[in-house]
Amino acid sequence: MRRVAAAAWSLLVLAAAVSAAEPRARDLGVPFDGTPGPLNAITDVAGVTVGEVTLSDSTDPRHPVHTGVTAILPRGQDSITRPVLAGSFQLNGAGEMTGAAWVGESGLLDGPVMITNTNQVGVVRDAVIRWRLRHDPVDPNGESWTLPVVAETWDGYLNDMDGFHVRAEHAFAALDEARGGPVGEGNVGGGAGSICHEFKCGTGTASRRVRIGAQDYTVGVLVQANHGTRDTLRIAGVPVGRHLLEHRVVYPSDEPEPAERGSIIIVVATDAPLLPHQLQRLARRAPLALGRDGGYGGNASGDIFLAFSTANRESAAGRSPATAQFLANGRMDMLFLATVEATEEAIVNALVAARDMQGPDGHLATAIPHAALRDLLRRYNRLLTP
Repeated sequence: MRRVAAAAWSLLVLAAAVSAAEPRARDLGVPFDGTPGPLNAITDVAGVTVGEVTLSDSTDPRHPVHTGVTAILPRGQDSITRPVLAGSFQLNGAGEMTGAAWVGESGLLDGPVMITNTNQVGVVRDAVIRWRLRHDPVDPNGESWTLPVVAETWDGYLNDMDGFHVRAEHAFAALDEARGGPVGEGNVGGGAGSICHEFKCGTGTASRRVRIGAQDYTVGVLVQANHGTRDTLRIAGVPVGRHLLEHRVVYPSDEPEPAERGSIIIVVATDAPLLPHQLQRLARRAPLALGRDGGYGGNASGDIFLAFSTANRESAAGRSPATAQFLANGRMDMLFLATVEATEEAIVNALVAARDMQGPDGHLATAIPHAALRDLLRRYNRLLTP
């Protein structure tokens, strides 16, 4: 089996944090609605931490490695013993998110959310169990039992996915290195080898602040974007994809027209007090943003979304009877809108932060050209900066 040296991937854990300094969509003058948090990232939701391990090795051009793993911890390291209320939604099911059935049944997210590539879901899932046993051998009932949430997208166009390069220690590192603060975007973590709308893509994040009554709340989103076709891509309402037709990704296909072959995983976090069915409603708003950017949930696309709330810290701790505060359904509209706005921006951030990548067999995914994007926004009177 071809392996990435330990020294290489350990350095790339740090590189993910550094990549947060790359230009983002707003830096290019892309207009977005809503008010972001200070970091414009999922980590604007207090307590949420993110870890990213990126594997990159082109020593063997026939089998290059461009993949990784992303960890989202709803309560930081306390996620091991403090579940959060959660809900999920599936737009199209050509994908996987382990543990989603239990989230739907229990309304709880018990531990981290992990994202990697399709072939490595099992390795990462098993690693989460081992990681948890190291830190907390038993649950509140005195039993060792957990159903980890691990999601995936296919990165086989750019990555030697059949080489099984993501190992348990990479998942451990993502979990142990998870921090608040800026989040790496583009070619990092589980999204290292991702393509969306036939441009190089990857990991993206954004956030929104909203006021409901006298209280301020935050909604944060992280996406692993690996979906879409070039023709449908829209940014800030501009049909960018129809103008930027060079260097398209060409997948082997017998289909007469381009088909959406990828997937997108969207994780929504909020500090607003919501019950599981309300969090499912929040997750159901994410595909509205997908449509704004030109995604449509094609037949071969795995579009799976999860939302959780960091509020009600004690209500999910296993005590009975438990009490929880929650917003009335009629007060959720601003959270719905914030989810759509943050998700839309997170996808564009993933596109803007990505860089060209060479895969096996001459495969090439080019990043969206920043200058051309700005020119198009200017032509349609949508550019915010001169």
